[in-house]
Amino acid sequence: MKGYWIALYNKIEDQNNLSKYAEAATKAIIGYGGSPVVRGGDYKCLEGTNFPRTVIWEFPTYEKAIECYNSKEYQTAWSHAKDTTSRNLQICKQFSN
Repeated sequence: MKGYWIALYNKIEDQNNLSKYAEAATKAIIGYGGSPVVRGGDYKCLEGTNFPRTVIWEFPTYEKAIECYNSKEYQTAWSHAKDTTSRNLQICKQFSN
């Protein structure tokens, strides 16, 4: 089953740090087979909390998504933004009936 990262950003205090993170993280994520589904862009909040940014990555497997998050490459990338960015990040497995 495919795996997905779903990131809902609560606060971005330094856009420069986020840009450094995004550049390094993209390389790491693609290296683990990830492909972007949603990366910011236009949105409309219809119910609940309005998040300024939403990002969704698709991975070939749920396990690869977890492996990527725990990798040195990704954690090094996240270190650029983690002190100036607040987000909710979940890794979800594709639904199967």
